[in-house]
Amino acid sequence: MSESSLSRSLPRHLAIALLLTVGTMFAANHVSARLAFDNGTGLLLAVLTRSGLACLILIVLITVQKKSLWLPRGTWPWQLAVGLLITIQSVSLYSAVARLPVVIALLLVNTFPIQLALLSWALGGPRPTLRSSLIMGTILIGLLIVLDIPAWVTRADGMGPEWLAGIVFGLTAAFVFACALWITEHRLAQVGSTLRSLLTMQTVFFAMVIGGILGVVPGGMSLPDNSQGWIGLGLLALLYATGFSTLFIFVPRLNMARNAPVMNIEPVASLVIGYFVLGQMLSLGQLVGGAMVVSGIVALSVSRQQ
Repeated sequence: MSESSLSRSLPRHLAIALLLTVGTMFAANHVSARLAFDNGTGLLLAVLTRSGLACLILIVLITVQKKSLWLPRGTWPWQLAVGLLITIQSVSLYSAVARLPVVIALLLVNTFPIQLALLSWALGGPRPTLRSSLIMGTILIGLLIVLDIPAWVTRADGMGPEWLAGIVFGLTAAFVFACALWITEHRLAQVGSTLRSLLTMQTVFFAMVIGGILGVVPGGMSLPDNSQGWIGLGLLALLYATGFSTLFIFVPRLNMARNAPVMNIEPVASLVIGYFVLGQMLSLGQLVGGAMVVSGIVALSVSRQQ
C-alpha cells in the first residue's frame, strides 16, 4: 500500500471497530430475516426489499460521485452472470436461514473461501498449499460437528426434511458466491466497484420482480402476517443497506488486506442475537465445531493474504 493510501487509512482500532459493527449488522439482518419468515413474509419479497433499498443507496452514491455508467466492451455478459449468481446466492442464503438456525446457515455460506480456492485451482489457478489444505480440512471437520451429522443420520425423521434442504441451500449459496467472486476478479477487474455493485443489485431486484410475477416460489411475495413480520422485514432491509453502504463508503480507508478477517464476527454475532431474539441455541459440541469453522476461515484468510 502506498504512503498516500496509508495516510488516508483509519487508525487500526477504529477500522476494526467499524468492521465489527458492520459484521454485527449483517448478522442482525439474517436474524431479522428469520423473524420475518417465521411470521409469513415471502422469500422473494425479503430479497426484493433488501436489494431495492441497496439500489437506492448506490444510485445516490453514483450521482454524488458522478461516476460513469458505461461498462467496458465485452464485460456485459460477465456482469449479467454475476448479477444472476448473486440472485441465486441471495435466495439460497435466505432459504437456508428459513430452515436452519441462523448461525448454522451462515457457517455453511462462509465455506465459500474453500470453494473459491478449489474453483480457482480447477480453472488453472495455483494449487492450494499443504497449509491451506490442512486448514480447509479442519473447517470441514468443524462443519460436520456443528451440523451434528451423526444425530441427523440416526434420527433423520426427527430432524425433518427442512434440515437437509437447508444444508443444500447453504452450500449452494457458498458455491455461487465463489463463482461470482472468481468472475469479478478475472473478468470484471476493469469495472468500477460502484457501478458493478449497482448493476448487480439491479439484476437481483428485477429478477425478484419477474420471479414474483411468474410465481416461481409459492408464496414468495406474501406480505407479513403480523407486526413482528413487518418489523423483521423492515429491519432486514435497513440493517443490510446500512451495513452495505457503510462498508462500501469506508472500505478504501479500512486496509481490508489486513483487517478483513475481522468480518468473520458475523456467525458469532448471529449466535448471540439469534439466542436472544429467536431462542435458537446450539449444543456444546456444535459450539466447538462452530469455533473450529470460524478459526479456520480466519486462518485461511490470513494465509491467502500472506
